Amino acid sequence: MSGMSGLSGLSAAMGPVTFKAACPDCRARFELAASALRLAIGGSRRTTFYSFTCPECGRSVRKPAGERIVELLTGGGVSTLRSV
Repeated sequence: MSGMSGLSGLSAAMGPVTFKAACPDCRARFELAASALRLAIGGSRRTTFYSFTCPECGRSVRKPAGERIVELLTGGGVSTLRSV
């Protein structure tokens, strides 16, 4: 996933983990705490995604989450919902 279109990584140096994200609607770029993100892990790629609310425009954003994104988010303490 590209850094410009969604979640691009995390920063844990000297403090809480934050994730860089971008809103596809207003195109704002920002950092979010783990508590501002939700991860849903489903039985397929289609049902595995992360979501957040854009702090700039208030839009609810939902993005697909591949293996690497799931690894980053779970390792960073993002609340995870698993479905069967």
